[in-house]
Amino acid sequence: MSKRIITVDDAQTMRRLVGYTLRGVGHDVIEAQDGVDALRVLEKQDVDLVITDVNMPNMDGLELVRRLRALPKFRATPILLLTTESDPEKKKQGKEAGATGWITKPFQPDQLVAAVAKVTGL
Repeated sequence: MSKRIITVDDAQTMRRLVGYTLRGVGHDVIEAQDGVDALRVLEKQDVDLVITDVNMPNMDGLELVRRLRALPKFRATPILLLTTESDPEKKKQGKEAGATGWITKPFQPDQLVAAVAKVTGL
């Protein structure tokens, strides 16, 4: 079953790679370039999953997670952090913010697809 997913990353190449990978297995993928852009997009569209980078300008991924979790319609939406960060303290901050899971870049496409399936119940 297809899911609608937003990928949030300031690197266009990363957004395209995630989009290509997930569209390849049948998902509908929309993109945002940072947390501010993501909030704007998500005011108008519902999604089944948020995949966000941590380090971005304007609003980082941890703040995006906090803001989404404060909104009733996103309290139960899975949120994956996809980042180059591997610091245990950052992972702890991600979990405390409300992230569902953590994937370290660079990722393997099958790893991303499996994580999406796991958190969306596919």
